[in-house]
Amino acid sequence: MTTATTRRGDRRVSPVFLGIVAVTAVTGWATWTGYAAQPGVAVFLFVTAAWIVSLCLHEYAHARTALHGGDITVGAKGYLTLNPLKYTHAVLSIVLPVLFVIMGGIGLPGGAVFIERGRIRGRWKHSLISAAGPLTNALFAMVCTAPFWLHALDGVPADFQYALAFLALLQVTAAILNFLPVPGLDGYGVIEPWLSYKVKRQVEPFAQYGLLFAFALLWVPSINHVFFDLVDTILRHLGVGDYPRYCGQELYRFWRGTPDICQVTP
Repeated sequence: MTTATTRRGDRRVSPVFLGIVAVTAVTGWATWTGYAAQPGVAVFLFVTAAWIVSLCLHEYAHARTALHGGDITVGAKGYLTLNPLKYTHAVLSIVLPVLFVIMGGIGLPGGAVFIERGRIRGRWKHSLISAAGPLTNALFAMVCTAPFWLHALDGVPADFQYALAFLALLQVTAAILNFLPVPGLDGYGVIEPWLSYKVKRQVEPFAQYGLLFAFALLWVPSINHVFFDLVDTILRHLGVGDYPRYCGQELYRFWRGTPDICQVTP
């Protein structure tokens, strides 16, 4: 039987994604070796490219899980190629999260893939599809922090440590934000299949404002403290302290000048 996902091109990794991975690798090497004349520029490019890679993997996880759940249309839509230009509102899906990283150092939930939920049977499958994205961010955070919680930092250049720490911060904030049970975010998608029809109909009109609502909540001091205390607790359990996170963010914002305590590269 021919389906939208049987064509080889529907699953072939996009050159766009491979290009982003190549930028991540080259700038990661420049950060590690201190090759760049300005370490902050290398950190900026490395973290930004790696962040976009994580956005692509986040959406791929949604799509791949949906494919196995019964939505065979995700291949034809290009979601299995890891091409960020195939997402709903492709520009906003990439540009807006990057702008939030630059301005606030918060991992904004990124792209969006359209899943044909009517093709999927079973509440657990729907919940798993929604959870797959933020779980990918959590896994990405584990990988970034592996040198810290494995106590394997010997020989890892300080600038590269700082870059990994800041990248991990972005992944953790993205995972937590995505898991909030707010309409329009993945956390609500996890619990939505278990809600009554009446509740879902009442909540549906607010889904398009979910992300704005989540960030509005972060402006409430008490909620802001709870959120960042949770982020801090998670990163500390992963072996990442305040200092590498701070220096990572400061190096990333190289245009503001790097504090003396973070200037360790000759």
